[in-house]
Amino acid sequence: MSDDLRFDRRQLMQGSAALLMAGLAEPLWAADVSASSLKSMLGNASDKALDKLATPDGFYRDLAVRILLPGTKGKLATKLMNSGDKLGLTTKLTKSLNDAASLAAGEAKPLFRKAVDGLSWTDVPGIALKNDGATQYLRTSAGNDLQAKIKPLVTSALGKFGAFNQLGKLGKTASLLGLNNLSQDGLTDSVTQQAMNGIFSYIGKEEAGLRGNTVGVAKSVLDAVLK
Repeated sequence: MSDDLRFDRRQLMQGSAALLMAGLAEPLWAADVSASSLKSMLGNASDKALDKLATPDGFYRDLAVRILLPGTKGKLATKLMNSGDKLGLTTKLTKSLNDAASLAAGEAKPLFRKAVDGLSWTDVPGIALKNDGATQYLRTSAGNDLQAKIKPLVTSALGKFGAFNQLGKLGKTASLLGLNNLSQDGLTDSVTQQAMNGIFSYIGKEEAGLRGNTVGVAKSVLDAVLK
């Protein structure tokens, strides 16, 4: 066997074992492995994550991913927010931001699916060995592009839910919160970034849940291949 063929076979076996560890492939000696299994898993994970976040209050009901006004974290900001809430202003605006993020998440499913299609064989070994490896890959390889494509969806959704008009009505409360100079584009950027963080957090959880329980067997196979 030539050195080139031996290297190709070893690379194939490594990738196969990695997929087996993720519960996504048949034993490496029986499979002609490609990236299709990981693409399918990541596509399903992104679909499920976006479906959950696209439901009514998908972002708002989960404090871990709830969209907040810029600069509204911390005790002072909370106190000021509560002052605004006496008039129902900040609560209404925050709800609108989250409703907009949920609408954008639902519309973003084809964008994430298209990004998933960019996964290649050379990415497989590193991806399959981590519980959120595919999610990390997607964020690293396509995160900036996805964010740029989602921003217009967020802008449209914010307008639909009246968030820009509500921001203008905050008046003195906006000034106290440091939001008086916040532009529509600045608000859109903030909501888009927070929405992306929430989406990838959910995709990572979905990915971990989709992985199989064959880690022990696959690790033995992988160890043997790497010797």
